[in-house]
Amino acid sequence: MTPAIRPAQVCTALLAALEGAEGQRRKRKRDQTPDAIGLAVKRALLERAVAADPEPEAFEAWLINYSQTCVAAELAGPASAMARSVFDEWRLAHSLTEFKVWLDQGAPTADAGDGIQKSFHSNIRETS
Repeated sequence: MTPAIRPAQVCTALLAALEGAEGQRRKRKRDQTPDAIGLAVKRALLERAVAADPEPEAFEAWLINYSQTCVAAELAGPASAMARSVFDEWRLAHSLTEFKVWLDQGAPTADAGDGIQKSFHSNIRETS
């Protein structure tokens, strides 16, 4: 069975969700360096996935191989872990209607940007 949602569509919506994570990160009263690094690794992975737009059937393999494309060898481990996380979110978008709807609404959150709840244009559409 072929998934109905393309990886680039899910990853575009997950990029919108990262804006909310950035808002939460800025509110914390501790050293934000680890959070910033993790979010940067995830953002780079999602941006590359959007640009590459692999076929849905090949997305898992694309994610597995992603860490081998890291220029900095010390980021291969974090990139591999983040790829597993993105794959879980990819599967969740196919199996949990509420998660797909939230992504389709642009992953609205009160923590995005200036603290005002935002809703981006629809990022996920079923393909035929």
